[in-house]
Amino acid sequence: MMNPPRGGGGGGDEERLHKRKLEEALEVKSLRRIISAYLNYPEAAEKDVERFERSFKKLSSSHKALLSHYPLKCQSIRRCISTNSFFIFNMLQAFEPPLDMSLDNFGCSHFEQPPSDRNVCSHESAAVSGSCSKPDEACCEEPSNMMSKPEEGLIANEITTGEVHTEGCIGSDTGSCLADQENCKTDECCRNHVSDSNGNVQLSSRDWLDPSLQFHVPLVDVDKVRCIIRNIVRDWAAEGQKERDQCYKPILKELNSLFPNRSSESPPACLVPGAGLGRLALEISCLGFVSQGNEFSYYMMICSSFILNQTETAGEWTIYPWIHSNCNSLSDSDQLRPVSIPDIHPASAGITEGFSMCGGDFVEVYSDPSHVGVWDAVVTCFFIDTAHNIIEYIEIISRILKDGGVWINLGPLLYHFADMYGQEDEMSIELSLEDVKRVVLNYGFEVEKESTIETTYTTNPRSMMQNRYFAAFWTMRKKSAAAYCSTLTVPCEGLKKNASSQRTLSVATQWTMVPTQGVRPDAFECELVAMVLRECYPYLRSIDPKPSMPSCNGAKDDHEPGF
Repeated sequence: MMNPPRGGGGGGDEERLHKRKLEEALEVKSLRRIISAYLNYPEAAEKDVERFERSFKKLSSSHKALLSHYPLKCQSIRRCISTNSFFIFNMLQAFEPPLDMSLDNFGCSHFEQPPSDRNVCSHESAAVSGSCSKPDEACCEEPSNMMSKPEEGLIANEITTGEVHTEGCIGSDTGSCLADQENCKTDECCRNHVSDSNGNVQLSSRDWLDPSLQFHVPLVDVDKVRCIIRNIVRDWAAEGQKERDQCYKPILKELNSLFPNRSSESPPACLVPGAGLGRLALEISCLGFVSQGNEFSYYMMICSSFILNQTETAGEWTIYPWIHSNCNSLSDSDQLRPVSIPDIHPASAGITEGFSMCGGDFVEVYSDPSHVGVWDAVVTCFFIDTAHNIIEYIEIISRILKDGGVWINLGPLLYHFADMYGQEDEMSIELSLEDVKRVVLNYGFEVEKESTIETTYTTNPRSMMQNRYFAAFWTMRKKSAAAYCSTLTVPCEGLKKNASSQRTLSVATQWTMVPTQGVRPDAFECELVAMVLRECYPYLRSIDPKPSMPSCNGAKDDHEPGF
């Protein structure tokens, strides 16, 4: 655990320590709620099946006769739920919490339930999340979280560098939970024990998985689990290859062309914010980059850690991702079809040494000075619209890139905190694509390539409804400070003695103004430099977080521009 800062006096240290523990306790509560959402999945899914059955019973006898297969379909859905639950519980058993799970009792009894994770599946339509209305509305959004800043290296979930660390886990076959699944209580399958492929019961050794310690979470939390199951298909199933080709392939092709002479001794470093379940970050690593995925969501991190670290073979697990909605199905067999995961064995994929997954909020993690100017490339895929303030994202991306580094982006602008009715304090800056590009140019980028790519997001390829995005795809390069500021000029016409004069900012040494001959620098010139600095300061501060103030000999008073 991070030691509290040392200050002047034991009282201050105690207060900081107490605050730190309280923050950790809140984060533990948030994590426990997310784990509870996973554990509540079978119970919530069973309630859906019971709803189907209640509706069926209300039919007249003649109508029931037309749907004689319907009760058998409900039993088949229960078997699919058991299989999904078996996968989920094995995933939770393998999870190593980055926090002391006993801390949730520390001084926060007045918090009944902490706000849960955000933006797990906010690029999905509501129609695939279990309901059949509002097809264009993002699902599973919650506006806030209680996850505190990770400690020291800000790593909450890191993959072993060099190779994906693989440990043994309970195997599964397509037979799933129990041999006689029609008699299986799905909540028992995921709460008190698991069964291996032979039906042998194995007791959990994880105290934090004890059902008596779990929250009863709202259904919206469980809906995020369903979203994760569909995200697994997008990243780790053969069925998701088409979507990966639409979204990931252009990015990988662009990276490959921009860094043609990659050295195995000193490979370029690439950051992937919003890495989700980690497939894009892994593919970039396999191209020969030191790749780091960053992900905020514990829903995502728990699952990505399991797939990256614990799977032993391709096709080891079977899930049923499409069973949670009866809408827009061409046939029952389409709805109930199994999907094998993963389509590749991550540990055998040929990753580059240094591949990692970093857990934490992008703004908090990468605002740290240690990241300034260290990345050769930043790749954002369906990410930039997850911001409360997209300008802050752009600013940080500019700051952490090296001079000449590239930013590759693909995605829409479905702002995740838009339309948060009833939550007036929720900040959401929602810019048009035109405004986004204008802001980007202000942070020292130049556009090298730009196009539109049509794609889907966790869409059932056999569904009658296919929501499509026309995603913005661009490659931008960060200019050097000198290149960016060398042409910045401020005309002075009508403001001072020489109407034809203009001032040019020099950034070679002290960022001092170079005046035109015959005009003596004075307080006006100081203000003029300040004006120029204000124009380019957002970019300059990415190089020097605390730039020296411009000096003007002859100024009457010391003057610091108000940035």
